[in-house]
Amino acid sequence: MNRPFRVLGVQQIAVGSRSKENLRRLWVDTLGLSLQGSYRSEKENVDEDIAVLGTGPWRVEVDLMEPIDPDKAPRVHEPALNHVGLWVDDLARAVAWLTEQGVRFTPGGIRKGAAGHDVCFIHPKGNDAFPLGGEGVLIELIQAPPTVIEAYDRDAKHS
Repeated sequence: MNRPFRVLGVQQIAVGSRSKENLRRLWVDTLGLSLQGSYRSEKENVDEDIAVLGTGPWRVEVDLMEPIDPDKAPRVHEPALNHVGLWVDDLARAVAWLTEQGVRFTPGGIRKGAAGHDVCFIHPKGNDAFPLGGEGVLIELIQAPPTVIEAYDRDAKHS
């Protein structure tokens, strides 16, 4: 296939639980990731801590999410692996091309994400109109900043 975009790497994984405290105990206290921020959205029913590993353009976020109200949707703690986020070099072209290929996206289109980058989400399930989905996994596509694109291009030349 001749894709008009590239997937450059993993930007984040998001894990959910009824308790961020339990997630922090494992990911921060035990595994040693560092907390870099937080994000709260009533609309998205999420209260999250942003932990990170790695540095520079290869830094990866691990979003530690708990629902504001566990009885409301979206249920960010179910499934526990909420979503995987991938850097792409041209988000608008990726969404247009993937839509043409039959990929189903969640409502909301391209928008600003918690970290300030433009994002959109591939729906976990396909449907009749758009049969390709994440097969049970929500996938976030994130517009890579120039530093990530440049690092990818530089490292690709030396591979």
